[in-house]
Order: sequence, then structure tokens, then C-alpha cells
Amino acid sequence: MRIEAKLFYLLLPFYLLVGVVYGFVTGWSEWVGILALPLVGALAGMIGFYLAFTGRRIGLRPEDRNDGEIEEGAGEQGHFSPWSWWPMVVAGGAAVAFLGLAVGWWIFFISVGIGVVGLIGWTFEYSRGDHAH
Repeated sequence: MRIEAKLFYLLLPFYLLVGVVYGFVTGWSEWVGILALPLVGALAGMIGFYLAFTGRRIGLRPEDRNDGEIEEGAGEQGHFSPWSWWPMVVAGGAAVAFLGLAVGWWIFFISVGIGVVGLIGWTFEYSRGDHAH
């Protein structure tokens, strides 16, 4: 994850510099862009820190080494829920939330409930029933 961390670390000074340039171009009168661009840089820095920290914890991947081979990356890449319906509930909640933004806030508040139920179900699906560990 070294390459990914370096890419995000390079975005940090870029967005800080663009924020300063944006401030000069607008005469320091448009505060949304002046604040948003450095904040995007800070978010990129946080993602870079997370990737660097995780890369140190798990070690080098084949794509991080110069002598890495393609077949070294074969095999299991993580744990995924192949038969889970909860992602569809979360996506439905997100779709209803966007509908609520367009139609009315009362629909948005209903979608928050749908999203929370879906997120809790997805989080705890391996803690109950046939798949409990």
C-alpha cells in the first residue's frame, strides 16, 4: 500500500496550494472554496496516513515489490457475504434519501430509519442465526 499512500500524501500539498491560489483569485471573498479545498487536502492526508499505517501492519504486497509475481496475489482477498440481502436494504435507504432531498424532507427522515436498520443488520448478520460464529 505504499504507492497508494504516496499518491494520497501528494494530494495534501496540492489541495493546500490550490486553496491558497483560489483565495488569491477570488480576493479572499468566497469562503466556501477557501475552506473546502484545504479540508479536501486534509482528508487526502488522513487517507494516506491510514493506508501507510495499514501497509506497515500487513507488510508488503506483491504489487509493492519490484520482484512480485502476478500469481502471488491469487487466493482469498478478504471476507465477503455472498448471500447477504442487507446491502440492498442500505442501497434502498440511500435511494429513498435522494428522493427525499428532491421531494420532501419527511421522506428523507424515513430513509434514515431504513438505512440504520440496514446498516445494523449488515453489521450483525454473522452474530445471529445460521452463520453465527
